[in-house]
Amino acid sequence: MLSADIVVVGSGMGGSTFAYGLAQRGFDVLVLERGERLPREPENFSAEAVFVQRRYKPDDTWYAVDGTPYAPGVHYVVGGNTKVYGSSLPRLRERDFEETRYPSGVSPAWPFTYADLEPYYVLAERLYRVHGTPAGSGPDQPFEPWRSSPYPFPALPHEPYIAETLRRLSEQGLHPTTTAMGVDLGPGGACVRCGTCDGFPCRWGAKSDAEVCALEPALATGSVRLVTGAYVDRLETDADGRISRAVGRHTDASTGAIEPLEVSGRVFTLAAGAANSAAVLLRSDVANSSGLVGARYMVHNNTHIAAIDPRRVNDVVFQKTACVNDFYDDLGDGYPGGTLQLIGKVQAAMMKTHATRAPMSLLRPMADRSVEWLVMSEDTPDPANRLSVDDRGRITVSWQRTNYDRHELLLAKAKNVLRKAGYVGIFEQRFDISMNSHMCGTIVAGDDPAASVVDRECRSHDVDNLYVVDAGFFPSSGAQNPALTIAANALRVAEAVPA
Repeated sequence: MLSADIVVVGSGMGGSTFAYGLAQRGFDVLVLERGERLPREPENFSAEAVFVQRRYKPDDTWYAVDGTPYAPGVHYVVGGNTKVYGSSLPRLRERDFEETRYPSGVSPAWPFTYADLEPYYVLAERLYRVHGTPAGSGPDQPFEPWRSSPYPFPALPHEPYIAETLRRLSEQGLHPTTTAMGVDLGPGGACVRCGTCDGFPCRWGAKSDAEVCALEPALATGSVRLVTGAYVDRLETDADGRISRAVGRHTDASTGAIEPLEVSGRVFTLAAGAANSAAVLLRSDVANSSGLVGARYMVHNNTHIAAIDPRRVNDVVFQKTACVNDFYDDLGDGYPGGTLQLIGKVQAAMMKTHATRAPMSLLRPMADRSVEWLVMSEDTPDPANRLSVDDRGRITVSWQRTNYDRHELLLAKAKNVLRKAGYVGIFEQRFDISMNSHMCGTIVAGDDPAASVVDRECRSHDVDNLYVVDAGFFPSSGAQNPALTIAANALRVAEAVPA
């Protein structure tokens, strides 16, 4: 039986940053994490271990609505998915907080604006050591949002191969710019600028993940505690309808012994990820008068591209330094498109996980001459895209792509500009139901209790001592990586929790 003033379920970007914000106010905080600390070991840098053997993936199974099982793209460790994310930390754009109408769907407005969140973006960028172009928005960056403060650290430099590629894109009238990246690079920093950052754990702790940047400083204050191996199955209420305790099981990492877990507190906060936080509420049968818990599930429309120029060997080490946002607000037809982002350099062993029939003798020269991009566009919320739990508490996902006509157009545009830049072979990997990066929208925020689950402060409309600070609160997904927005909002909500 454990207790704390504020109980936080989950230690990913939302939970750890929220705990950090609460620590600055001196609250007694207990963070519950179902996993353990991810070890720093040689296998952190092994593509075979990480991508083929799936060394750090959990033994977890979700189900499509037709009953097909699949392994979800999640990590149950201290720091959550940020332990292996690519450290891309851009802001959403001003328009992303406003209603946007597409030919085949609507992206709804948020209950607060970009201006409301902007001061917390500044704080989050400092906390997560974000590197970017200092000038902010202006003629040199026409597709960046306005900012009240420059990036805390200078942008990561482009290696010669990337610089040449960007020059070829610029000659087409595009405006490639630097990617906002969270790494400990600089004098005295731990980053060695290696080729195994995006998708890999960092053996040096140089990646700006939630454990390193937020949770460890929070624990150091003495007002935050962490319990690992703590799986929360449900929340229970008292006679007044308020959450009184979290119930589940605790697994001892050294012995494997399992015992019941009960945690009492004054305030409870879900930060287990958009899927698992919604599952906790559904198993608990609380905070769902709107019927929207688990609904409006979004995962972005994403496609990986490997563009090959057989005449050029790509000798880059740290590839993920640039993006193209020319099509973000207008794809040329008056409607938004999305973003193109370089991803970390893909190795042949990583290609093998998708091109399973291709021999390594073919994949190696392809990987040596390829450059890899992520094409990302917004998916719009649809109540039919829904996460549910069965009678055994297992997660089932009903999902169909939305707004995909925009993604098809953006993908075609990306291929066209890359071909003009000299890439004669372009291979794609479209994300499916199991490649669920950037999950959001399952516990949506809004001003109307009948059309949302939590209010603008991310507090439940139904239960006044329950908050949600992971991406479940997102009313829409935008078309940028969500991590910095999750962190900024967690800092905002941490200020709003009553003493």
